[in-house]
Amino acid sequence: MENIEDAGARIAATPAEVASKVDSIITMLPNSQHVISCYTGEKGVFEAVQPGTLILDSSTIDPSVSKEMASLALKKGAVFMDSPVSGGVNAAKAGTLTFMVGGDEKEFEAAKGLLSAMGQNVVYCGGVGNGQAVKICNNMLLAISMIGTAETMNLGMRLGLEPKLMASIINTATGRCWSSELYNPVPGVLQNVPSSNNYEGGFGAALMAKDLGLAQDAATKSLTPTPLGSLAHQIYRVMCNSGLAEKDFSSVFQFLQERSSK
Repeated sequence: MENIEDAGARIAATPAEVASKVDSIITMLPNSQHVISCYTGEKGVFEAVQPGTLILDSSTIDPSVSKEMASLALKKGAVFMDSPVSGGVNAAKAGTLTFMVGGDEKEFEAAKGLLSAMGQNVVYCGGVGNGQAVKICNNMLLAISMIGTAETMNLGMRLGLEPKLMASIINTATGRCWSSELYNPVPGVLQNVPSSNNYEGGFGAALMAKDLGLAQDAATKSLTPTPLGSLAHQIYRVMCNSGLAEKDFSSVFQFLQERSSK
């Protein structure tokens, strides 16, 4: 916060203090309970939010919580929209993130104006909660593809293939995906990704496990079969219990390597 203040920003001690002084708020928090606490807890946003305030929550949480926060905001005369984000650390640094926005369509242009400062793609997804629905579906696929990429790379290396060569072939063949091409989980294949930095500085395995749990809750409620999503959830939960919770989610490669060497 001191670094931000040195750059010209004003800082505040509580969410309520922030809310009392602004007409737009953006939050990005780890899980549903953090969002509930930030908005409805002691000295939370809703204690002091100004009528007409536009609230954008870029957390990845249960869609029902987004709907609850929107309802509470409405009672305060404010507008709450869910706007979860995708793209990873490198896209955040480059300002090319994708935001998936759910809420009142009449407010979308105002939301887009703010989010475009951080992202390249700002997409309206429908009512409140729809942004969250898109995000948890996307992250379920991301986890599945990352596990598949890690399994494939591990197998190829154990068969004697050089990882950079293998990745280059996959990325010009039918196995190509974001996890193999732009976020490869094998150390040294790509620079400037967490796998080449001891799996530090990325999207934590614990957060992926949380998102997969949200997807499984949604699948249960909607009676949707998601066998690979369920298995991915279990794999990331075991990873977290194996000391990898704070490592980037691509550390599933390290997890599989360690298990295959036992």
